[in-house]
Amino acid sequence: MCYNAGWMRIGILSDTHDDADAAAQAVRMLRQAGAEGLIHCGDVGRPAILDELAGLPAAFVWGNTDFDRQALQRQAQHLGIQCFGAWGELDWGGNRIAVLHGDDGRLLRRLLEGQEYDYVFQGHTHQRMDQRLGRTRWINPGALHRATPRSAALLDIGPDRLEFLTVMPIVRGDLHERGG
Repeated sequence: MCYNAGWMRIGILSDTHDDADAAAQAVRMLRQAGAEGLIHCGDVGRPAILDELAGLPAAFVWGNTDFDRQALQRQAQHLGIQCFGAWGELDWGGNRIAVLHGDDGRLLRRLLEGQEYDYVFQGHTHQRMDQRLGRTRWINPGALHRATPRSAALLDIGPDRLEFLTVMPIVRGDLHERGG
């Protein structure tokens, strides 16, 4: 599926695995850093996680632990978020971008070896990564669940600048919350 986007600063996140606090914090940080749109590279978790992406143009792919895909698709449709399914492609100001979760090794290899894309975004490994393979820049924003550090990424397409953002865990029960 192809989607035409006009924004230049892309917030990239992945592997939230139902962690609403981490998703909310990552999206807040990406917005503050100037993200004009959001891409989620899969393993969203429950459909309510997509609520965090609302308010900016957004799209996502399914991950290998996104079991209730119909519910995710319904929630995305309700919020106006693009659901690519297993993978999707975007045209971004003349840049071709492929988005996938990364659990399908054959698809990942085909997208990278084909050299048809300027960017390939993936999740799945819970490890942030930025590599160039020929003409393709291969980006994994890291994960917001079971990752050290938890991270998201901001890509500014114009100057081709990538920044990883460390998402600190929210600490519950500080002295103010306990009344101390």
